[in-house]
Amino acid sequence: MFEVGRVRSLWELVEYRAEASRGAPMFFDAEGRSVSFDGVRDEALRVAAGLRGLGIGAGTRVAWQLPTRIGTVLVSLALARLGAVQTPVIPLHREREVGFILAESAAEYVLVPGEWRGFDYAAMARKAAGDGVRVVPVGGGLPVGDPSGLPDDVPERDGTRWIYYTSGTTSSPKGVEHTDASLIAGGVGLATALGMSAQDIGSIAFPYAHIAGPDYVIAMLVSGFPAVVLDSFEPGRAAAVYRRYGVTMAGGSTAFYQAFLDESRRYRRDRPDAGRLIPTLRVLSGGGAPMSPELYSAAGRELGCAVVHGYGMTECPMIAMGTPYDSDDQLARTVGRPVMGAQIRLVRPDGSEAAPGETGEVTLKGPMLFRRYTDPALTAEAFDADGYFHTGDLGRLRPDGHLVLTGRLKDIIIRKGENISAQEVEELVQTHPAVAEAAVIGLPDRERGERVCAVITPADPAAPPLTLDALTAHLRAAGVMAQKLPEQLETTAELPRGGPLNKVLKAALRERYGRR
Repeated sequence: MFEVGRVRSLWELVEYRAEASRGAPMFFDAEGRSVSFDGVRDEALRVAAGLRGLGIGAGTRVAWQLPTRIGTVLVSLALARLGAVQTPVIPLHREREVGFILAESAAEYVLVPGEWRGFDYAAMARKAAGDGVRVVPVGGGLPVGDPSGLPDDVPERDGTRWIYYTSGTTSSPKGVEHTDASLIAGGVGLATALGMSAQDIGSIAFPYAHIAGPDYVIAMLVSGFPAVVLDSFEPGRAAAVYRRYGVTMAGGSTAFYQAFLDESRRYRRDRPDAGRLIPTLRVLSGGGAPMSPELYSAAGRELGCAVVHGYGMTECPMIAMGTPYDSDDQLARTVGRPVMGAQIRLVRPDGSEAAPGETGEVTLKGPMLFRRYTDPALTAEAFDADGYFHTGDLGRLRPDGHLVLTGRLKDIIIRKGENISAQEVEELVQTHPAVAEAAVIGLPDRERGERVCAVITPADPAAPPLTLDALTAHLRAAGVMAQKLPEQLETTAELPRGGPLNKVLKAALRERYGRR
């Protein structure tokens, strides 16, 4: 494996792989396009020249909200070549979130696809952006130019080069600053755990704007394997494209496991003699939400492959990861061992280190850890005196070194691998005139991992009850992204409360409504 400690920047890793795997494919897509590793480098250089022609250079703050396509990867690599500070934005985000992110990240440019899947991103960006932000639609083609005019120097990897936003536990998204070095360390951790080779074919059907996007691409550059890129995940379509290209590793999150399991059952029911859904598949991998032992067993048995689960977050893209060589017990009941370079310490509420096997909060150090939050106050709260980052997740380390996650301190909902702030959704729900109080909880969901449930008390108990359709229409009108919309609405006379601060007892609400 490439000696990653010698790499000065992400672009240097691109250059290394372009020469080491010259002519070998790096990307395929559903339309039949194929681009080699050296072709990706050359195209990214032309895009970098085009972006420079727009005035983008080292240190320029550029947000982009683009679907998962080969061109989007080219944009991100081109920005890395220029040394810009890039802020990827999930395409699901709408005006409210986009406006906050553009302002908080001090973006000078935002790249959007124009209209995509029936939604006008350029119009939204113009409404959300401040006067100093230039909106650049790239739906008609990426800007390109002559790379011979690019500056020779590539900024090194230790400064902030990426800003990701996560809802976390606060009502406003948190800006998470990463360097090239931290993302490379995360990608190396993933590549080392999965043991992929140039003979494998991976897949990217999750949002490339997620922290997992560059994490995965870096693993490709380190190990030299290609991947199929899909701009949206539809299980039947994805499986058909994967069969065409002979994909050996698929996944993205727990929701993907369930989707492939269901699709495989439909596929074999309709085609009894067709064999496996994806005959070449040997690994189903991902993270982002808990995985039950039952789902592990069912998906592995049905799809005929190893199911390898991991643990990461926006602040640290790779914390722990299973491997295809772990035992069934390790794969079904843990999130794997800490990846190479990650140091995990479990602590009690008083900050002392938990005893072996004792449950505690997961804190961590390592080269893949983010640099800081954009808000210095959040940074100060998140790290202890020894420099360990407090994740807010609870877990325990087994004698075999594997990490078991047992819960979380943070009041977040993980829906299809995305963190949703319950507090943020509560505040939005309470803007409806029919709502007096609201509590938002995550409930177990077979397809999503967790679904968003709003529990409300009515402003006027004598009035007709608020419906889920009316509530979601109100939230959509406020510009809320679809991912955050409640999928279940419950009405109660009063919310259960207790404790010295008379807090809402969300555990009681989960127990009451979780089985409906």
